[in-house]
Amino acid sequence: MTRKQDCIFCQIVAGRAPSFQVDEDATTLSFLDLFPVAQGHTLVVTKAHFENLFEASPEALAGVGAASRRVAHAIREAIAPEGLGVFQLNGAAAGQTVFHYHMHLVPRWQGQAFQLHSRVRGDPDALRATAAKIKAAVKR
Repeated sequence: MTRKQDCIFCQIVAGRAPSFQVDEDATTLSFLDLFPVAQGHTLVVTKAHFENLFEASPEALAGVGAASRRVAHAIREAIAPEGLGVFQLNGAAAGQTVFHYHMHLVPRWQGQAFQLHSRVRGDPDALRATAAKIKAAVKR
C-alpha cells in the first residue's frame, strides 16, 4: 500500500496522527473532520495514497463509494440532519486542501450557510461524542 510520509491522511491511516474514527474497512478509513463545518462532518479517505480522482484506482473509488454510503446512513441515523452534502474536490483550483483522495460527508440543515472548509478547530469532547454516535450507527 502506497503512503506518503508528509501526508496527514496517510499519517492518520497509519495511526501516527490522531483522529475521531467512525468506520474502517480494507480500503478506506472514515473519521470526523477536525475543522468541521457542521456536526458530523466526516471524511472518507483511501488507505492507499492517491492525490486525487485522476490517480485513484477503480478499486479505491469503489471502496470510497461503498464506505460513503454506509457512513451516510449512520450519520442520518445518529444525527438526523435535514440533508447531506457529498463533496469531492480535485486540485487547489477546485478547493482541495489535503492532497490525498477523500470524500466529504457534510450534514446540512435548512438556513445553514454553505461552506466546505472551516478554520475553526472542533471541540475534542464534542467530536469524540459525535464520532461515538456515528460509529455505533454504522451497519455492516
